[in-house]
Amino acid sequence: MSGPRRAEVLASLSLAIDLGLGQPMEHMLRAALIATRLADRLGLDDTQRGTAFYATLVAWIGCHADSHELSRWFGDDIAYRADSYQVNWQGLPFLRLLATHVGQDQGPLSRGLTAAAFFVKIKGRLSDLIHSHCSSAAGLADRLGLGDRVREALACTFERYDGSGLPGGRGGDDIPIEMRIVHLAEVAEVFLRQDGVDAAVAMAKSRAGSQFDPAVVEAFESTDLEGLLDDDVWTAALRQAPDNTSTLTEAELDDLLLAIGDFADLKCPFTIGHSRGVAELAAQAARGCGLPEPDVRLVRRAALVHDLGRMGVPNSLWEKPGPLTEAEWERVRLHPYLTGRILRRVPGLEQVAAIAAAHHERLDGSGYPLGAAGAALAPLARLLGAADTYHALTEMRPHRGPYGPDDAAEFLRRQARESRLDAQAVEAVLQAAGHPVRQRKAFPAGLTGREVEVLRLVAAGRPNREIAGLLVISEKTVRNHVEHIYAKIGVSNRTGAGLFALEHGLTGAFSG
Repeated sequence: MSGPRRAEVLASLSLAIDLGLGQPMEHMLRAALIATRLADRLGLDDTQRGTAFYATLVAWIGCHADSHELSRWFGDDIAYRADSYQVNWQGLPFLRLLATHVGQDQGPLSRGLTAAAFFVKIKGRLSDLIHSHCSSAAGLADRLGLGDRVREALACTFERYDGSGLPGGRGGDDIPIEMRIVHLAEVAEVFLRQDGVDAAVAMAKSRAGSQFDPAVVEAFESTDLEGLLDDDVWTAALRQAPDNTSTLTEAELDDLLLAIGDFADLKCPFTIGHSRGVAELAAQAARGCGLPEPDVRLVRRAALVHDLGRMGVPNSLWEKPGPLTEAEWERVRLHPYLTGRILRRVPGLEQVAAIAAAHHERLDGSGYPLGAAGAALAPLARLLGAADTYHALTEMRPHRGPYGPDDAAEFLRRQARESRLDAQAVEAVLQAAGHPVRQRKAFPAGLTGREVEVLRLVAAGRPNREIAGLLVISEKTVRNHVEHIYAKIGVSNRTGAGLFALEHGLTGAFSG
């Protein structure tokens, strides 16, 4: 069975980039469609066309790397990026944009001081942000296997045709033609979607010779844009990918998801390395439980990309040192849902998406985003939830310092006692983290150890005769056990027994 296509995984990454730009999902995909039409109109060869496609798709892959700094100056980094599309990045309109956003989340006095500090060295401030973006974009492009041509194009993301851009002040034909296409296609998509073809063309003409190459603008005026707002953008864009038939091997998919997890972690300074750390902990815990290697690989993959939805939440919330308001919490609670939406678009990653999207759900229904509980939480999702909680506790956060290992272990065990985290998943994670294993003192509903063994096999659909053979007891003894079990847990059939076993972590998925 072949794996996901490389182009599909990269397209899903572009959906996360959209969130960080304050744009609806498929913004970059539609922009890539515009770019390929422009490339055809300009008579570019297949290599240039492919470079334009991928350079557009991931043009802003470095945008999250400067989110910390943007948040420091402008508060909501996502709102700033969304508004930046409306102005040509020069002159009074651009200065007005900066002035509107600088210190936006601060009181009057503090905002004035922040604005003064920013504008005193405005060019240096902007240069620092752009250098951060470009260096991270180049590194990530390499890890995604996009090649030298795409990496060279991305280095000119903030350059302008008139030579007034950053970081190198390159202009005219010194900017690769693929990036000159990207510059127009990516902004034009916003105007096309919001106000139609005439607005997009008017915007392009107004910025010709300054932000955009006049030759590209002229090609844009005569490019057919029909259907771009109505098409199945995902499918249409993937048809234009130069490697749209290339599928990933298991190892290639693992490497790509690792790169994407690292991408997500760059959103905040204190989360760098978080996803790969959770992935290794979850995988080690799963292996320690004796789970088959496909399950180990599945939970590791889900852990690598579980925080991809963080792109849709501004750093002003992730980095807030005090308590969040209810409205702010609502935005934070969305990030696992966004993770699931992004990953479910890729055929072959449906299980990864389901597990990753559930990493903040809890057994008692108190988690988010769905408030799923009990049997609705798959064993691997429970394991990921425990691993993510432990690893996050041992990391610093703006509102608290890192927990020591023993304090983190006690926190997890308390969550298990309160039926929020799965007790066996907790012990598996703690054992993987180097803590001594605690044996479970008592099973729920007064069940004995032998009764739990029988319950697990009943829940798995094994008939009494087979259970008797597996446990080396008589069939009559099995019947007696089943009667006692049903009476203790208040059920009357195998389905009820199975649900009870799931809700209390007794399915045997973890050996504990």
